[in-house]
Amino acid sequence: MGWLSLLPPCLAIALALWKKNVTLALLLALLAAELLLAHGHVLTAFLNSIERLVAVFVSADNTRILLFSALVGALLSLLRHSGGVGAFIQLLLHSGIAKGPRSAAVLTYLLGIVVFIESYLSVLVTGTFGQVLFDRFRLSRARLALLVDTTCSPVSVLILLNGWGAYILGLLQGYGLSDPVNIVLQTIRYNFYPLLVLALTFYVAVSGRTHGKLALHEQQVNAVVDLTTNKDHGDARYFLVPLLLLIGGILFFLWDSGAGDLRRGNGASAVLYAVLLALGVLYAMRRLGQGTSHSDLAQQMQQGLYELLPIVLILLLAFAFSAAMKALALGEFVAQLFGNTLPLWALAPLLFLAGSVISFTTGTSWGTFAILIPVAVPVALSSGLPVPLLVAAVLSGGVFGDHCSPISDSTILSSLASGCDHITHVQTQLPYALTAGVSALLLFAMAGW
Repeated sequence: MGWLSLLPPCLAIALALWKKNVTLALLLALLAAELLLAHGHVLTAFLNSIERLVAVFVSADNTRILLFSALVGALLSLLRHSGGVGAFIQLLLHSGIAKGPRSAAVLTYLLGIVVFIESYLSVLVTGTFGQVLFDRFRLSRARLALLVDTTCSPVSVLILLNGWGAYILGLLQGYGLSDPVNIVLQTIRYNFYPLLVLALTFYVAVSGRTHGKLALHEQQVNAVVDLTTNKDHGDARYFLVPLLLLIGGILFFLWDSGAGDLRRGNGASAVLYAVLLALGVLYAMRRLGQGTSHSDLAQQMQQGLYELLPIVLILLLAFAFSAAMKALALGEFVAQLFGNTLPLWALAPLLFLAGSVISFTTGTSWGTFAILIPVAVPVALSSGLPVPLLVAAVLSGGVFGDHCSPISDSTILSSLASGCDHITHVQTQLPYALTAGVSALLLFAMAGW
């Protein structure tokens, strides 16, 4: 297809910029790709688009990831209504672990890293927990929002025993890679932006020092009402048991499916089995321990499923669009184009910049991965550059733009979970994100060179 193969991703980017709607952008871009493959036959392109979406479910791993993404919503809803999060917060406060502003900030930071299994779960737990501590020790909600947001996506893309790892593995299929799991693991050392921004935020937590607009907000701290729900009827085990089952279940099922080697385990199967295990146990605990009726539990799970349906739809479209881009041989064309016009050292920083722009303007890192990973892998294979380096450049760029974007779901959710004004959060976080982003760009240029 040559230059024509660039039209669908360009259309996806333009629509996302214009409409701020990645679902619509991916859907119309998929239709455009199928129109090219059908040589302009509109009806054939429409029918093939439907078949492309149906074909996503032919892959068992894709189906597992979609099911996992939906079931996480049901689990989060049951957790919210159990009161377990509130009880866990009170348990930590009464234990005396948090004795001052510094220990409160560090504890909140570490909790965000520990709850790495699911990004929304991390935001919910860390934000709810941090509000109580930060109000007690007169720390600003803007600082809390920085810690909550930074220990969300940047951690999820580094500790890949979660849906992120399974999703990235799914995007790496079909290129003849001998060991995709090992490639995903190798991206960690090249994933410069998450590593740098986590280091900067750790400095804020440990030192207690803040800079820029964040320092100004430290002087305007106001205590806010504790938003923890169902605290009087909760028990910490309703939070701790599902969380431990999630983490332990993923590790066990990775070990089991990998015949004793975690790296070779099936990530999609592991996260699905683990979330089913946690969901089933939490349902039984609440049914027997709290006496909650089946109808109430079913309604709560249904509500959680509904809340995450937009994410599932984006994933479905992302998988289908990625497959269409492979059929158009976009990656091979861009690889040849880059090879003739750009020095090798510039490929990684260029992919980082492209990922940053797309994710910033669309507010989604996963949609960015779907657009750029089909470009990065063939470029790496053709140029001889390490595949993990270019994939990591896409991942870093996607997380950087998502971290800075005011329309990102994780940024918005971090503001809400922290009880911080959204614009305040964006403004106070941006200097730290930009510092890490510029540094990451330089490191990618050095790594490519």
